[in-house]
Amino acid sequence: MLAGPVPPSAAGCCRRLLAAALAAGLRPLLRGLPPCWVTARRAAGQWPSPGLRVPEAAEAERLVQQVQHTGVAVRRFIACPQLASTVQRCLQRGARPGSQPVLLECGPGPGVLTRTLLNAGVRVVALENNPAFLANLQSLENSLDGQLKVIYGDFCRLDPLVTKPAKPPAVCSEKLFETVGVAAVPWRADTPVKIFGILPQSKERLILWRHLFALYECSSIYRYGRAELNIFISEKEYKVLTGKPGNARTYQAISVLCQLGYEIQLLHMEPWSSFFTSLKNGGLAIPKSMWLPNDHLCLVRLTPQQNLFTGGLNPKNSPIFVFMVKQCLAKPKSRLIDRLQSWSLDNGSQLLRELEIPENAQTRNVYPEDYKRIFEALQSSNIFTENWWHDEVFENTRNINL
Repeated sequence: MLAGPVPPSAAGCCRRLLAAALAAGLRPLLRGLPPCWVTARRAAGQWPSPGLRVPEAAEAERLVQQVQHTGVAVRRFIACPQLASTVQRCLQRGARPGSQPVLLECGPGPGVLTRTLLNAGVRVVALENNPAFLANLQSLENSLDGQLKVIYGDFCRLDPLVTKPAKPPAVCSEKLFETVGVAAVPWRADTPVKIFGILPQSKERLILWRHLFALYECSSIYRYGRAELNIFISEKEYKVLTGKPGNARTYQAISVLCQLGYEIQLLHMEPWSSFFTSLKNGGLAIPKSMWLPNDHLCLVRLTPQQNLFTGGLNPKNSPIFVFMVKQCLAKPKSRLIDRLQSWSLDNGSQLLRELEIPENAQTRNVYPEDYKRIFEALQSSNIFTENWWHDEVFENTRNINL
């Protein structure tokens, strides 16, 4: 227990021990530091830098090449120490002083970013689905004093939609967060956990949809509060998430729901060539795009909006709202009034006049905030209680699995 300030002599001893360890390229001898100093730093969420050696890009690439890729989706890894430092600074950008939430690193692979984060004093939980990478990560975990936790699991298979218990590498968020000590907090509180990962491009749209359903229902990781996602996605997908009304190519249902549900921040753009892939031929496997730029991977921060559940929208009726948006933008050139009338709403024209939305507006020209206002205005009608509506919602929200 910390009884008072660390004596100057003890503080000087700590600094000398840390300097010597860093100069030698070794992990600090934490057991040699005054216990009160170490305890106080950990209690404040500030871990001393272990001074780990970060492998060079060529060394990390050799480690990846030794691992046989058996999955269907192409994985990408950070192998360059300079890129790892850039990502580490992005992840810590805007952090408040004091205790910081745990960072869940998904698919660390060779661990270049892992070591960079640890050296920056971040508490890391590494979730790795390839057993071949686990040995090095677990060895690193054993050399530290609780700053790193390594778990065998796949974030892309988080909370699978099955009735039986999930088998590794599939992982249950409740068990995962219990293991790492993340407790649920109120929705408007600060983020309880930060998550970093590089989404496989063959699954990125599916994964984003899974998270949107979970976000609006406050299920999975969002049962614990406003979990923050920091993910590398394709430039093409980033353009869709931030698409503006009227843009026929980028403004989609997922654009509306993401912009309403998350604060979207672009932290960094990096060329595809900066990442090492799990392909045996060393190829980049860049998804082709004829209409949108797709020259980079984009590091995007998705922070759930504090005011998401205001007005008539809540976790219970949110699946209906999601389905409504998907229905409207299934045919983006159709008129909004026609969609309302297809739901047997007789006073659709009056509703649009009250909301100051043009009666001839196409669904692709309606702003995200207006879709929410339409939904809230429709809460008093009876169309949302029809059996056909709920059957459609169930099929759309429960039919996405990975």
